[in-house]
Amino acid sequence: MAKYGEGDKRWIVEDRSDGTNVHNWHWQETDCLEWSKTQLSKLLSNLTILSGESNLFIKTKKIENFSGEAYVNVRKGKIIPGYELTLSLSWEGEAKDSSGNSILKVDGLVEVPYIADENADEDPELKITVKDEGPVGKTLREAFLAKGRSAILEKIRVYVEMMAKGGPAKDDLEAKKPVKKAAEANSTVAARALAPSPAVKEAKKEKKKEKEGFKSISLSEKFSCRAGDLYEILMDENRWKGFTQSNAKISKEVNGEFCIFDGSVTGVNLELQEAKLIVQKWRFASWADGVFSTVRISFHEPEPGVTIVKLTQTDVPEEDRYGNSTVVENTERGWRDLIFHKIRAVFGFGI
Repeated sequence: MAKYGEGDKRWIVEDRSDGTNVHNWHWQETDCLEWSKTQLSKLLSNLTILSGESNLFIKTKKIENFSGEAYVNVRKGKIIPGYELTLSLSWEGEAKDSSGNSILKVDGLVEVPYIADENADEDPELKITVKDEGPVGKTLREAFLAKGRSAILEKIRVYVEMMAKGGPAKDDLEAKKPVKKAAEANSTVAARALAPSPAVKEAKKEKKKEKEGFKSISLSEKFSCRAGDLYEILMDENRWKGFTQSNAKISKEVNGEFCIFDGSVTGVNLELQEAKLIVQKWRFASWADGVFSTVRISFHEPEPGVTIVKLTQTDVPEEDRYGNSTVVENTERGWRDLIFHKIRAVFGFGI
């Protein structure tokens, strides 16, 4: 078997002037961080929360801080969004008396510590603060909580839906959809007459599903440590040997190889960002020759001393070379029980 990266050129998809990603079949990733900042700024800035109700006036101002990562992967036409974002939004409020005279003007902040694709079906946590902690300031803050929280969450849901549809890659995906030629359109009636029965279609669908034979894994774990500490543990062969009690050889360089669990798992580093990201080609020795999955481990530190790790592993075969059909379940269990839980136990990073 050829080493990863040294295979026959005819089987390697490259960026070429005469090449196209037909029907978005190959893996394509789009960086969405700046696009996300722009869209969330449009959605959240200058929102009117209250306009005179109970003589209170509240509106949002602008995004003050924004950080994290956001991307959209497309594989075989399927959209796979990924994002972990932190932002803070400024707001201003004013209380007036019955005559319309201003009593107090205040500034405040809405902090959203964690917007993530893993929680796409849940509303994120909001922390709303005000600089003036006096009675009127507190009244304005409570009014924001009562009326503004739902308005902010509604706008964030819009962003989540936009990412689910492809984010900035949406237009490009639409443009790449196959277009029927005139001749094909004219032959639609004949094609329908020759179309297979529903039973045949279902059989073909099942056959296609079996032929693909790959699934994805997604995990999220929380640790009481800095992101840099956890990154170093996963990339340091001596520490890896310590918490797994097995032999390991790990390169800390991009394109460097690794071999862990006494050689049961091997692979290559594709992308490394210290304390932020690990991307690797990754396989079990028991998998069929030439089969590699892609592991992506991102590190998010919503507050000092608390790290959230998100792991996705794509292209995991449903069966190994021996016909065992528990590969996906065993791989997921291995990450959770033999790696993440062991790190907590050995290094004391439990939450």
